[in-house]
Amino acid sequence: MATPTRSSRLREWLLEGLTADTRKRPAHEAEQEAHSGAPWWRVMCLTGLDYFSTLGYQPGIAALAAGLLSPLATIVLVVLTLVGALPVYRRVAEESPHGEGSIAMLERLLSFWKGKLFVLTLLGFAATDFLITITLSAADATAHLVENPHFTHTLEGHEVLITLLLVALLGAVFLKGFGEAIGLAVVLVASYLALNAVVVVVGLWHVITAPQVISDWSHALTEQHGSPLLMVGIALVVFPKLALGLSGFETGVAVMPHVQGAPGDAEERPAGRIRGTKKLLTTAAVIMSVFLITSSFITTLLIPEKEFDPGGAANGRALAYLAHEYLGSAFGSVYDASTVLILWFAGASAMAGLLNLMPRYLPRYGMAPHWARAVRPMVITFTLVAFLVTWIFDADVDAQGGAYATGVLVLITSAAVAVTIAARRARQRGWTIGFGVISAVFLYTTAVNIVERPDGVKIGACFIAGIMGLSLLSRLARVFELRVTDVEVDDMAARFVRDTASRTIRFIANEPDSRDVAEYRDKVEQIRSDNDLPSGEDFLFVEVTVLDASEFESRLRVRGEVLHGRYRVLTLESSSVPNALAALLLHVRDETGQRPHIYFEWTEGSPFANFLRFFLFGQGEVAPVTREVLREAEPDRARRPRVHVG
Repeated sequence: MATPTRSSRLREWLLEGLTADTRKRPAHEAEQEAHSGAPWWRVMCLTGLDYFSTLGYQPGIAALAAGLLSPLATIVLVVLTLVGALPVYRRVAEESPHGEGSIAMLERLLSFWKGKLFVLTLLGFAATDFLITITLSAADATAHLVENPHFTHTLEGHEVLITLLLVALLGAVFLKGFGEAIGLAVVLVASYLALNAVVVVVGLWHVITAPQVISDWSHALTEQHGSPLLMVGIALVVFPKLALGLSGFETGVAVMPHVQGAPGDAEERPAGRIRGTKKLLTTAAVIMSVFLITSSFITTLLIPEKEFDPGGAANGRALAYLAHEYLGSAFGSVYDASTVLILWFAGASAMAGLLNLMPRYLPRYGMAPHWARAVRPMVITFTLVAFLVTWIFDADVDAQGGAYATGVLVLITSAAVAVTIAARRARQRGWTIGFGVISAVFLYTTAVNIVERPDGVKIGACFIAGIMGLSLLSRLARVFELRVTDVEVDDMAARFVRDTASRTIRFIANEPDSRDVAEYRDKVEQIRSDNDLPSGEDFLFVEVTVLDASEFESRLRVRGEVLHGRYRVLTLESSSVPNALAALLLHVRDETGQRPHIYFEWTEGSPFANFLRFFLFGQGEVAPVTREVLREAEPDRARRPRVHVG
């Protein structure tokens, strides 16, 4: 027996879990189905790595964006969270219980290439959201580490290197395996929330025991903004800058496949998993809302405004500033350590979201290589992209905030639009109006964020352009791949094949026109003449109907019928004529043990134009492409079905 080489062992390790069955779905999804999942509250800690960890930088960002109005703007954000984002994503969990999210809901509304391009655009913003989650969280973890009094002089100036190391460690966790991540997430989230609760309680105590703090804040508000009505108006205008506080909802749906279902759950609609996910989303939103309001209140009242500015002691670490200020260096260092750990591991929920989302779409569209369904190659790819983003942004938290908020808001807006359409189709008038209003609010929020921080759209556009460019190259590279997932043959078609199996099996590829007697009679005579075949030869006609040429992988349905009392016709439904014909020939060969023959006419017109027709619309240069698909699918010429062109 030959000893496996080092390269083959490496390839086997990278593609572990990628089997024939998982060609149709992501490898990690097949792995998830092997176990029953985890209770919703434990999975909440996984998504909470992203959601709750924003407390590390959200109060500071809110203070920079809204100043003294930060608590009021945060209340607006919380109201939008509880009456807007939460109902939207509870509905998304119902409509898309396998973690695809609103992208899958919107994909069902659009067909052909416009649907694919729309999904790729949303995937670009999803990549922006999840990848910036990884890099921004790692950068903020670095900031907490460097700003700690014990490490400032040692680590200062090495922020980029430290951030790259944290991103690399996160990638290493996923390369090793993600089985224990939920258990670790529970420990990190529980300890982090407990420490934050201590800081918030102590901060509130200092506010309550020093009444002049509230009066000074109130006086400053009145002096700056005048009437309470004006304050509320300004808060409504500036709250879009606080959109990072909404970051956990898309992740919450993305990790939905990890939620434990009920014993009787059906695969198509797992009611137990849906109920658990709704509890997850609601509990996380309530906990986060309480922390957002209280943390914004105490940081605004207790921290000097100049400390929030870039370079200030509270920039990107407002609660850590209070921990050191009021609870001492020892507690502050413990808080910093907990914050660094949860911010570092916050990228885990984002990575899990990427691994759940991207392989569901790109390989199925033919817009990613087959290995993109395996976990480890995708982890390496995402880690390298995170390195690039960290280097471009110089590991700066504030610089990445705009891109992060844009990705979050675009996905939430798409979810709101998707559930509005779903409610309308279900004839639920009340929900349609309610979700429509929520959609309008999120559209406003997204538009304001884009106008004020256009860098987020620019970065999202770079991700979209990258995904589309690589997708096009991948589709071109895989253009001659046999992409029929399985062949479904009805009884009549199977009988036709059995009847001809005792002699040479000959097919005629026919592009149907009027389908009258003359069409089939003339076609038979032409094929016999072009290929010098005797009149006694028997033929089966094959006609392909292209359903959606933008689909890459599809099932082949074969139906048999007899036309005009004498012509046997196999009608095929697929996304591509050459692929359908090649798949049929290979299926017949495997079923009968014979090498079938198929006869074509040469296609008129420019070969390049015909190739573009095949690439975009699934038909065109049929004969040579069918032969090329067969050549790639069956390297052995002695077993390859024969293609004749006259």
